[in-house]
Amino acid sequence: MKAYKLTDQNGQTKNNTQWGPNIIHSSTGNDKSLCSNGWIHFYKDPLISILMNPVHADFESPKLWECETSGEHLHEALKSGCKTLTTIKEIPVPEISNVQRIAFGILCVKEIYKNKEWNDWADKWLSGEDRSKESAYTARTDATSSTYYATSSTYYATSAAASAAAAYYAADASVYAASFASSAAVYAAAAYVAAYATYAAYHADCYADCHNKNIDFIELANKVMTYK
Repeated sequence: MKAYKLTDQNGQTKNNTQWGPNIIHSSTGNDKSLCSNGWIHFYKDPLISILMNPVHADFESPKLWECETSGEHLHEALKSGCKTLTTIKEIPVPEISNVQRIAFGILCVKEIYKNKEWNDWADKWLSGEDRSKESAYTARTDATSSTYYATSSTYYATSAAASAAAAYYAADASVYAASFASSAAVYAAAAYVAAYATYAAYHADCYADCHNKNIDFIELANKVMTYK
């Protein structure tokens, strides 16, 4: 299986763990949770690694490595873990535009959110017919008007609030992109767009996992690369 590891610009991950050509690290713990010292994180797809970076490691200038994995594996929809990982060589980081990031968020949400008004907006945004700030504001309102925006983790992950939150973030990414399109604050805007599009995908995954729905995130990630 192909595997990919994301590090910071110095080739490091959490706790200053150093990676590089043919460097091997193994997990030190026995925790069964993926986000623990029981696993070494990796991705099954390079696009997913970059798209999800804002909500996972949030490396400012990441490096991407082709890897080999061994031992026991644990997979979630948007990331994976193994007991031992070897970074083989650095490979180019995929270039993903704001439009493609927003498209990823929208396509993920469309898998689980069936509000007609929001989906009408999403279809027009994806086609390029309407990417205005005003329409995105309306779509964001539609995502929250009928569903209580809960913060309780149990309710949030097991109810329609998760799907509405995903829709809210996808629209919010579009709001930021449209608002700052001609602004000097382009870098800051890009960070917000990337974050909110990522939140949309993350909450879509939470909802899908809770409801035993499979979303092919890798297929969606490859699809968004066709958007301009």
